[in-house]
Amino acid sequence: MSIDPRAALSALTTALEEHLVAASARRGEEDPIVEATFLGIIDAFEAYEEALFDAFDEVTPLVIYGEDGEESEDFQDDESEDVDEEESSAAGN
Repeated sequence: MSIDPRAALSALTTALEEHLVAASARRGEEDPIVEATFLGIIDAFEAYEEALFDAFDEVTPLVIYGEDGEESEDFQDDESEDVDEEESSAAGN
């Protein structure tokens, strides 16, 4: 069962606002509240991206990066599947 893209967008907006509040009240370098809201953005974004794709076959131009600056593993897996599909299509022509 897929979630409504508008509800997922609302959850993403809320996650971003919560992160802003946490960041503005940061208590130290590794504040657990900031960390939790950071992860909340990732979860909300992934839910929105999935809902958007399920409903409209569309994605955003945004990419989630890990702490080391690399694209998240989930995104890399999706991207490599796309490349495999494109190579299969090209080979079939």
